[in-house]
Amino acid sequence: MTTSPIPATPAEVPIRKAASVLLLREAAAGFEVFVQHRVNTMDFAAGMVVYPGGRVDLQDGQAADEAEMDPAVLSDHVQRWAHTSVLAEGRERAPHLAGEVLFAARREVFEETGLLLDPGQLHPWANWVTPAGFPRRFDTYFFVAALRAGQEPIHQTTEAVISKWTSPEALFAALERGEVKMMRPTQRTLLDAMELGSIEQIMSSKPVISPVHPNPEDSQSSHPVRDSERQPRG
Repeated sequence: MTTSPIPATPAEVPIRKAASVLLLREAAAGFEVFVQHRVNTMDFAAGMVVYPGGRVDLQDGQAADEAEMDPAVLSDHVQRWAHTSVLAEGRERAPHLAGEVLFAARREVFEETGLLLDPGQLHPWANWVTPAGFPRRFDTYFFVAALRAGQEPIHQTTEAVISKWTSPEALFAALERGEVKMMRPTQRTLLDAMELGSIEQIMSSKPVISPVHPNPEDSQSSHPVRDSERQPRG
């Protein structure tokens, strides 16, 4: 008798840590954000507008353990991620887990844009967890980073057809017209930044970050977020 493998239930899909970075620069009116338009053949977020980012790898934990980081920066990240899975293994392991998502964010930005950020430029912003029922699940840590003079990201990833600077207003206008697609986490993290108005206010804000577990039907929707659908920050 032959048997077939029992398909995994949604609860058995492993949740991988990931990092995503909103790269910001000053503009004549407010700020601009660096985005990537992913190719349509990707197995995750195909055709979507996203920020530079990707999965946390073993090398990120190693980098965090070996790097000489400013203790104040790492301590701030541990505190900001206090309500997320960074604290899941206890206070003693928290600096390592906070460090690995930080270095994953730094590595992904470098690989996809050629830009090497200082760890101190990356500020915790939000945490979204893919709900059960999807073939791939991510515990994604979003960061914001204000770029300095001379720091200029470029398009150098095969996962996207184009990378470019855009104003949030222009991006959402294109979304409303159906010209681009953006998943809920991408939309809401940018809307939160827009509410603050300026890079100075964004970088100085320290909101309480709690994991967002969206409705499965809403999680990967690319329809524009309406005011009535907004989720308040913690």
